[in-house]
Amino acid sequence: MRLHLIAIGQRMPGWVAEGFAEYAGRMPRDTPLQLQALAGPARSRAMDASTLRRAEAQALLAAVPPQAILVALDERGDRVDTRRLAARFEQWRHSGRDVALLIGGAAGLDASIRERADWIWSLSALTFPHMLVRVLVAEQLYRAWSVLANHPYHRA
Repeated sequence: MRLHLIAIGQRMPGWVAEGFAEYAGRMPRDTPLQLQALAGPARSRAMDASTLRRAEAQALLAAVPPQAILVALDERGDRVDTRRLAARFEQWRHSGRDVALLIGGAAGLDASIRERADWIWSLSALTFPHMLVRVLVAEQLYRAWSVLANHPYHRA
């Protein structure tokens, strides 16, 4: 199984790339975490948030590997604790399919992605900068793996 983190935004601060790389590098070889950073659509002053979200959704969905389980990161999704995330991770592994985790741009995700998603995951009731979500997701996926592997990283 491959984990594909597909996100809008290519120009991120160095700390975002370093944070993501730290946790992605800890993932086991049989479950690599790969980042695909997509350029957002060209914006004009006339473009409203709804139009922007639709354009970003097209780019995100086009990048999803065939047959992948689609996970949308959205504040209105399911909030899970670490054990429940680990259980979902285990289900993904047993499915034999890749997993595509989608992060929208600053305007959020279009409804078309939420409708198509196999699961909508909320990291928190808080709103995070979309660039920070990359690091948080990478860390939480590594933590879920560590629970399943009885690795000491997760000490709860």
